Amino acid sequence: MFTSQGPSLRELAVQAFSSVERGYDLLAPKFDHTPFRTPDRILDAVEEALAASEGSFGDGLDVCCGTGAALGMLTRLCRGRVTGVDLSAGMLAEAERAHGAAGRVGFVRADARALPAELAGGHDLAVSFGAFGHFLPDERPALFSGVYGALRPGGVFAFPIGAPLPPSSPLWWAAAGFDAVMRVRNAVWRPPFVMYYRTFPWSGVRRDLAAAGFAVETMPLEHFGRRPDGSPRWRLVLARKPVRTPVPAGRLRRRGGGPCAGRV
Repeated sequence: MFTSQGPSLRELAVQAFSSVERGYDLLAPKFDHTPFRTPDRILDAVEEALAASEGSFGDGLDVCCGTGAALGMLTRLCRGRVTGVDLSAGMLAEAERAHGAAGRVGFVRADARALPAELAGGHDLAVSFGAFGHFLPDERPALFSGVYGALRPGGVFAFPIGAPLPPSSPLWWAAAGFDAVMRVRNAVWRPPFVMYYRTFPWSGVRRDLAAAGFAVETMPLEHFGRRPDGSPRWRLVLARKPVRTPVPAGRLRRRGGGPCAGRV
């Protein structure tokens, strides 16, 4: 699974018994040589789908950008500034080394559950790859609300999501086993390291996106084929911040009349 340039088993163990932030600081220099980096074929499929369905965008935001795997894609899709956000200073340092020379790429260190005010309302496209396992289900509303606030009206939050694995699949058992180990680890060791593979089901995600205010649709990523029942193995989620149509002032007066309505 790992190349000779990747982390050793000992280094992975040290990371696993650290906090999420500290663990990724330690792993950052070798992260791109692990299978945890988002594969290029996923990035390419998402870029192709966004270009075909949406065209180009203004400013872009990569939420939990890590070492910047998606920043190249964003610079091609976006005409304006591109910003990578991550909690780990180590991961941001690697991303800046790889992409900082591009004059329109910047970086912000922040918790995605509490995006800073400087990012509010300034982006036309937000993406995120491979990070959702770090958020517990009750943290999704804060995450999605923050991304909603970072988008301009009409802006899109896009990310891929895979079809649920059947219990007959060896991958289902591997994911279930990993999650069980992590739950035991977090029950007996502090600080916690939040990383789970089965805490991001589409039904709950769609509900939380809608509750944050997004209009949600999906499109199949045909590069990855379809399951025996005909459904796509991977979809691209397109969560759009609606464009609010201003209500004419005259209509507002007719409806309510304000606190002085009826006075002469």
